[in-house]
Amino acid sequence: MSETDLDFVQFGESGLRSSELQFGTWRFGRETEEGNLEIGEERAKRLLDAYADAGGRYIDTADVYGGGQAEEWIGDWLAERDRERFTVASKIYWQIREGDPNSRGNNRKNLRHRVDEILDRLDTDYVDVLYLHRWDGETPTRETMKTLNALVDEGKVHYLGASTLSPNAWRVAKANELARAEGWEPFTVLQPRYNLVDREIEGDYLQFAREEGLGVCPWSPLGQGFLTGKYDREQGLTGESRAAESSRFESAYLTETNFDVHDVLDEVADEVDASPAQTALAWLMHRDGVTAPIVGARTVEQLEENLGAAQIDLSEEQVDRLTEAKGGPYANL
Repeated sequence: MSETDLDFVQFGESGLRSSELQFGTWRFGRETEEGNLEIGEERAKRLLDAYADAGGRYIDTADVYGGGQAEEWIGDWLAERDRERFTVASKIYWQIREGDPNSRGNNRKNLRHRVDEILDRLDTDYVDVLYLHRWDGETPTRETMKTLNALVDEGKVHYLGASTLSPNAWRVAKANELARAEGWEPFTVLQPRYNLVDREIEGDYLQFAREEGLGVCPWSPLGQGFLTGKYDREQGLTGESRAAESSRFESAYLTETNFDVHDVLDEVADEVDASPAQTALAWLMHRDGVTAPIVGARTVEQLEENLGAAQIDLSEEQVDRLTEAKGGPYANL
């Protein structure tokens, strides 16, 4: 892919612009249940190279990915490039020290400590977007928002985001109302799960994001791999598709309804001469209110295939057909 393949899109109603496909790094340094490393440092940097070569400039990570290794590797990689040309997002929430309840959540002590550690690992003075990885129901909203605003004022953070809060958009609405009343920095972007078969954010959540001018950057745009076409319908429905797959995945994805959606996906993919993965991503990029999906990959070849979705042009009829494939309350939203 050439330098100009990926375009930029507006990041909600902020002045920031994002690559139309963001690169997610949750597999960097991750160990499987069998103790195998999904993506090591050398491959991680090859993937970052491939993304940048395609014109990608938005890197999404979190302080717990690979126990902090993901941020360290990104920092090493950025050190050989112009930091200002890249937008880097990270996230904070999960407990990092056993027996220390203050090392979890969105309290002032944890947020300040964790941001400093993020900046140290990334070897940068600031993070472009800081997400709350989950909502902390124990810390007062005022404490969290006041602390986040201070981090913005200090230049350590540029924009604020909230990840995985669907369907509780009211928490963001409450936080932003408080922030605006106090003259603090509000949330700019949301990061929910969203794809052709996971449609829980449709309706009020997406409508809220549009009305509030919030960016929406979905994770799991390929349904944990279900929408790539690698699961056989007959074997999947009988539980024989992949012996190592979790029962949770099978119950959530390997269903008759979802395979019906996949049938339509395969039809449209054939029509536009693309892979199912590219077509599923292209559908998401055509959805009203979606800013930029977050794509990941285990190999450079997979990443290049996913980034090829930016070149897929779906007709209005094809988008509608894919949208309506799920049926029920999800059709025509």
